[in-house]
Amino acid sequence: MIRSRQTWEVSTMKHGKVDLKLLLQIFITFFKIGPMTFGGGYAMIPLIEREVVDRRGWINTRDIADIFAVAESIPGAIAINSATFIGYRLAGVRGAIVAMIGVLLPTFCIVVLLSLFFLQVQDHPKVEAAFVSIRATIVALITYAAYKIGRTAVVDKSTIGLIVLTFVVMVFFHVHPVLLIISGATVGIGIVFIKGKLGIITTLEHENQEPKYKYADYYIGGGI
Repeated sequence: MIRSRQTWEVSTMKHGKVDLKLLLQIFITFFKIGPMTFGGGYAMIPLIEREVVDRRGWINTRDIADIFAVAESIPGAIAINSATFIGYRLAGVRGAIVAMIGVLLPTFCIVVLLSLFFLQVQDHPKVEAAFVSIRATIVALITYAAYKIGRTAVVDKSTIGLIVLTFVVMVFFHVHPVLLIISGATVGIGIVFIKGKLGIITTLEHENQEPKYKYADYYIGGGI
């Protein structure tokens, strides 16, 4: 079961002090994710979601999608930005620092080792075959990440249209992603404003609750 942010705040903040056990958990979690960054930060998204959402229950799926969107729209690597945001949300500034160090430290060590040995083995057939397989796997990871985030992003026909339009613009016009993000935010605000003027209720997230009725005594005939 996923616990709310308020629950974590109550359980981890004692007299204004962050629980050291939680900080250690944050560090270990992102330290394990760090070595899996083959293919860039986008390949890390499914790993972060599995650890933070599915396994730890620190953040729910919709919130993690929002964190990824913000992390992508600001300067820096999406993996590092996401780790920092998540760490801050869980344990404030200390949590952000611990999460950032956890995700950076293993990558730094791997890069140092590769710089020493990679030039000597880069032309080896087995090494080349391994990297070919890694690239193929990374494509699958990124596709899975897009699918998981897409499930929370698609809430109505307008969001579907916006996704298709953005994809077309990226493929054929090569517009910078930051411009697309800003344009998407602007278009989204415009759509909500126009729908409001037309009296149309805007759905901002998936409805997971049972149907609600205006009159309580109508629930008996709900299936008729």
